[in-house]
Amino acid sequence: MAAELFEGQYVWHPAADDRFLASVCVDVRAGRYLSAREALAETRSDFALRAHRSLVVASEAAGTDLVERWLAEEPGPESALMWARVAVQRAIRAADARDERAEALERIALTACERAAAMNPADPTPWAAKLAMARLHRPHDAAPGGLLTSPPGPWRLFAHTLSLDPWHREAHHRFLSFYFTRHGGSVTAAWDVAAFLAQRAPADSALRLLPLVALVESHNPTQLLAERVWEQPQWRATALAIYRNWLPAVAGYRFTPVLDQAILAIAVLSAQAVLAARAVFTAMGPYASRMPWSVFGEPAEQLSRARRACGLSVPS
Repeated sequence: MAAELFEGQYVWHPAADDRFLASVCVDVRAGRYLSAREALAETRSDFALRAHRSLVVASEAAGTDLVERWLAEEPGPESALMWARVAVQRAIRAADARDERAEALERIALTACERAAAMNPADPTPWAAKLAMARLHRPHDAAPGGLLTSPPGPWRLFAHTLSLDPWHREAHHRFLSFYFTRHGGSVTAAWDVAAFLAQRAPADSALRLLPLVALVESHNPTQLLAERVWEQPQWRATALAIYRNWLPAVAGYRFTPVLDQAILAIAVLSAQAVLAARAVFTAMGPYASRMPWSVFGEPAEQLSRARRACGLSVPS
């Protein structure tokens, strides 16, 4: 559906246009897991889709006992992966809330990740889930050569994940987030890591967006001329290269990568490339994610403002 044609509301659900996944989420909320098993079983050779679907399903199931019941009734690669996904979400939430159960939940999550990895050794998803927890204990593996700041971090865990899938999107994002200031890192380390990882990736890879992700993360609206940072030549060149090389590849994706497209939309619009921004919004259709818009203000307002700047309609 072309973005300028829709007259309804934005679709904020993380399933986006993966209709099967959206229906699975309905089943999960009702306490049923059979469709989730089917949705994940068909992704065993598509790691990008497996990561996406398992993460979305986990967000629906984390507050229930569904995955424990599923694992007990039908142990297998899919139920084990979903237990790992849910356990990791619970552990991170507990740690962030300074819950007294945080350490116990983390041990459960590590056990769940190890079980999922043993069930399907070729699957990088449990290892990407493990990377999400790395910030809780700040490992200090030495960085490889090629980075200006040589920031220590979970490099060994990251390297193992990449041995299973060299361009795994979630693993790269989890690893980069380790260096965010809100997780105990620094702006310079995050930029250094983002640039290092993006330069290694193919030109048509979504990983080329990582420097823009770091830029969003470091955005500080209280700083003088904060909005003008995006207009600097280096960021304009980065955004336009991603637009030319990556956006055409999205047509072959099995789901709309809404978050990545939203980051690109902000970048090209800030670079005054209005026609490019319009094309990105058109590719997104009605689908929306609260990040990265929430960094700049109320998400729906920021998204509508950006669409209007491109001459596109917004929901009434």
